[in-house]
Amino acid sequence: MREAREAHGISQRALGIKAGLDEFVASTRVNRYETGVHQPDLQTLQRLAAILKLPVAYFYAEDDELARLIADFKGRSKGKR
Repeated sequence: MREAREAHGISQRALGIKAGLDEFVASTRVNRYETGVHQPDLQTLQRLAAILKLPVAYFYAEDDELARLIADFKGRSKGKR
């Protein structure tokens, strides 16, 4: 999640707020998602994925390489998939 967030140039706080988290805990919650301390519920994950323009599957990838492949696939036009 950190890589995707940083690629969009958005702070943890801003991402959390856009995803509907309380502004006073948004930064801490996103940080805990990024470090694996906590896992977002499916609704929150869907909102985070939409903001970062990634499929939800990206966040369930077993490793970084698979996550990048998922992101690359999503970014291709339907004709090139």
